Amino acid sequence: MLKQFLNLKLSQKLSPQQIQLMKLIQLPTQAFEQRLLEEMNENPALEAGKEEDEYEKDEFENEDYDDYDDSESDRIEAEDINIDEYLSNDETPDYKTQVNNYSDDDEDRETPFAAPVSFHQDLINQLNTFILNDEEREIAEFLVGSIDDMGYIRRSVPDMVDDMAFTQGIYTDEKMVEKMLQVIHELEPSGVGARDLQECLLLQLKHKTPTEYVELATDIIENQFDAFTKKHYDKLIQKYNVSNEQLKKAIHEIEKLNPKPGGSFTGNNKVTENVVPDFAIRIVDGELELTLNGRNAPSLHVSKDYQEMMQTYKDSRDKSAQQKDAVQFIKQKLDSAKWFIDAIRQRQETLFVTMNAIMHHQEEYFLDGDETKLKPMILKDIADMVGLDISTISRVANSKYVETPYGTKLIKEFFSEAMKNDQGEDVSTLEIKKILQNTIEEEDKKKPLPDDQLAEILKEKGYPIARRTIAKYREQLDIPVARMRKKM
Repeated sequence: MLKQFLNLKLSQKLSPQQIQLMKLIQLPTQAFEQRLLEEMNENPALEAGKEEDEYEKDEFENEDYDDYDDSESDRIEAEDINIDEYLSNDETPDYKTQVNNYSDDDEDRETPFAAPVSFHQDLINQLNTFILNDEEREIAEFLVGSIDDMGYIRRSVPDMVDDMAFTQGIYTDEKMVEKMLQVIHELEPSGVGARDLQECLLLQLKHKTPTEYVELATDIIENQFDAFTKKHYDKLIQKYNVSNEQLKKAIHEIEKLNPKPGGSFTGNNKVTENVVPDFAIRIVDGELELTLNGRNAPSLHVSKDYQEMMQTYKDSRDKSAQQKDAVQFIKQKLDSAKWFIDAIRQRQETLFVTMNAIMHHQEEYFLDGDETKLKPMILKDIADMVGLDISTISRVANSKYVETPYGTKLIKEFFSEAMKNDQGEDVSTLEIKKILQNTIEEEDKKKPLPDDQLAEILKEKGYPIARRTIAKYREQLDIPVARMRKKM
């Protein structure tokens, strides 16, 4: 049985230009500079810097583009091309609006890229210091390739033996792979190439200078790992017949180890680069001052050569088909260049007004750096303040950094939901998390506070929060449960 339905749907399609503008807004400073270079390489009508010999503003203003025969059958289809629009220099202003959003010392404060040496390449370089035959080197390099970003090999030896045979044509046995694993375990950082946390800690202890407490720590990790991870210290004291102070010193040796040796490497698989702030907030005479990184405000103009080519075509009496094809190409490039310059201006304005609204909304925080003074703030709050779409605010917040007197911050960190305190006032969840973090830092580590007690303490401070909410915030702060926070 067929049924007919009438379904009315209201939809809005973004133009290609709007989509491109949204993409430009999302780009942080360094990625924006790369995008700018790509556009300039693709469009010869777009040039950097100020134009030296500018045209007079109204030089061609009163001239009409009608000086060829309209009856020609091969005339340009876009008959209404207004050449004067492309000859006028009105719409190529200098976008370095220094008063509002540019700081003269931006270039002086550029942060350099980190050295582009990957974690795995560094390990391969270390392998070159070992005397290995061809077979051993091939196996060792395969093992390095099996190490994850945290520094572990999370595959069994039989699996790697099979994988080498099927994918690399390397035929070996488990004994040889185990032998090469011993070589990998000699590489830095200490602990790299371990199969699990226990082996990782043991490898690091092995590289320490032997002392009474290092040896006790090694025995604990090797033979009493489960009791250690569960912090059953009484059992360990009884097992090893040591004092509380002796066990405490052994535990301290373990706490100094790195459970993620690969994670500490400055150049991981992805080439890391130091953050370049997109904005800077400074306090001048007790007032907040916002600047947009000048690298976001390039000075661009439309190519004078392309404007002259358009003028030449206009002055020409006989317009050939080849010339008409050329003028279509020129028009396309000029359109693209003018649009891109305007898009950069819109991007600048969007970034600046968005960050300016955030700065004023969080003025108390930016004046003294006290995180408990961060107000509740969601994307809609800022969108309503500046009259932009929520998705636009999200693009700015999720990818941009701001330099403050208290460090460089990711802008989205200033956003948070609101909760009611015992006075019925809206407070930021960031404020509550900071108070929770401070409470845990101040607890007696011999008797750390469980979540229900933390809930009671925050309730006494004026924040009535359920135990399950405490657990959620604690996990978001990457703070373990009370039992795991216990110290000797």
